[in-house]
Amino acid sequence: MNSLDNNSASRDLQPTTTSTPSYNLHDPHRRKALGALGLFGLAGAAGLISCGGGSSGSNSTGTSSATTSSSTTSSSATTSSIATSSSSSGSGSCVVIPTETIGPYPLSTLLDNSLILRENIAEDKTGVPLQVKLKLVNVNNSCTPVSAYVYIWHCDKDGNYSGYTTEVGKTYCRGIQYTDTDGVASFTTVYPGWYAGRITHIHFQIFLTNYGSNAQSSKISQMAFPQDITRAVYNSTLYTKGQNTSVTSFATDNVFSDGVEYQLATVTGSVSDGYVAELEVGLAL
Repeated sequence: MNSLDNNSASRDLQPTTTSTPSYNLHDPHRRKALGALGLFGLAGAAGLISCGGGSSGSNSTGTSSATTSSSTTSSSATTSSIATSSSSSGSGSCVVIPTETIGPYPLSTLLDNSLILRENIAEDKTGVPLQVKLKLVNVNNSCTPVSAYVYIWHCDKDGNYSGYTTEVGKTYCRGIQYTDTDGVASFTTVYPGWYAGRITHIHFQIFLTNYGSNAQSSKISQMAFPQDITRAVYNSTLYTKGQNTSVTSFATDNVFSDGVEYQLATVTGSVSDGYVAELEVGLAL
């Protein structure tokens, strides 16, 4: 592990290998600063979900077959849909978000590859469509928007992280975006699965000026999901592992057991149409 990983052993399970000899990023475009996508319909999120890790907006390079796969993914998730749901006291509260462990799977060396600057991070992964929107605000300056690079990573629907164990050389469910004028960084992905020892979550890391494996980040934290939403997703046929039998509540999770209020996303949508997860990230700058 590099210097960013020095606290990864504190509360998460450890990987069996960290070798990352090469990466297969599908997006051919290089951009130094990307404006995050504005809010768009959930159907749009579903249509973008398997675009081969392309950049946002019209620069997406997904093939027609990937788009078809996305439609199949969304329609094949059979369960009773939750029309809308919201559960987050942190959203709009202008409170400094807690710092959390970076965990054992940051794949920080990937930050040295500018191709990781992308909005669509699903690559070829299937699952319930998910758009993630992180809004950065400065709690020391009347909660004004913050300009920064945001790196997120999470496991796929089966609980696997790209770049580790059997997934060495892969880069799915990882990406960086630069916040827009409202301080929002947006990503298109799939709803995360689960693995032993953790409740459903997404990791994120914030870099104020530049990013890289040796860059100093200003915040490392994690986003949680309302449990009713997660249960609905895991009831769908796409998530063959079913419900999380390892950690069944925030109180028993080794990261969120001390409180989840300011890390719990506001989630809207349905299993059939996809979800939008929004979280306000308060920074003391």
